[in-house]
Amino acid sequence: MSRAKPSAVPAAAKKAKRTGVIAVTSPSFRRERALLKRGVWPVAGCDEAGRGPLAGPVVAAAVILDPKRIPKGIDDSKRLTRERREELFEEICATALVSVAIAPPSRIDRDNILRASLWALARAVRALPDAPKHVFVDGRDRLAVSSDCEAVIGGDGIVLSIAAASIVAKVSRDRLMCRLALDHPGYGFEQHMGYGVPAHLEALDRLGPTIHHRRFFAPVAAAREKHEGLTAANAPSRVAAVVKETRLADSPSP
Repeated sequence: MSRAKPSAVPAAAKKAKRTGVIAVTSPSFRRERALLKRGVWPVAGCDEAGRGPLAGPVVAAAVILDPKRIPKGIDDSKRLTRERREELFEEICATALVSVAIAPPSRIDRDNILRASLWALARAVRALPDAPKHVFVDGRDRLAVSSDCEAVIGGDGIVLSIAAASIVAKVSRDRLMCRLALDHPGYGFEQHMGYGVPAHLEALDRLGPTIHHRRFFAPVAAAREKHEGLTAANAPSRVAAVVKETRLADSPSP
């Protein structure tokens, strides 16, 4: 019985084994270029931002990079500073085909966060000006789209088009959360973007949820229950006050 030859260990992996340090590589355009050489084009990458927060929508983006005008420095959005993301966002939107789709909290509450995210990603792909023939998506799940779709775990650090989409999704969502902060002061949306940091949890407990909070995420549900309980507890005293005012108004003047 023949045995398969073990696959070669990449040099980076050998170095990591010796030094204990894992090398972080930048995403590349290699997979897109391979498809282009086979005549498969356009090729899109898509990613989302906002699965984890307690408030705000999931924002999905799809990007078709122009092979001749790829901005330098594209990387996983989590590895970039806020200032660099903003710069690259403008460069990507100026040189590539871009679309954005949003799954609001109501959709997340109805479908669950995974289904809402996949729904938004598929909408972003369908909204592209040119229909892609192949789609790369970050994560484990393929999308319900008409083109071929390939899920890439950790794709925002591997596939350049996905990395570009991660930047567009992140910047778009951050800008949206900053606008929501103007309508709902006191929660600090412009600082934590809806994530469950201590300052957000304190504000949620003190002020109660907004319409932009995800009702069934545990901290939001607890805050909602607390504030609805307070409202119910205060209802009899409010009713009594109204009745008293009505009686005073109806009583004959001396």
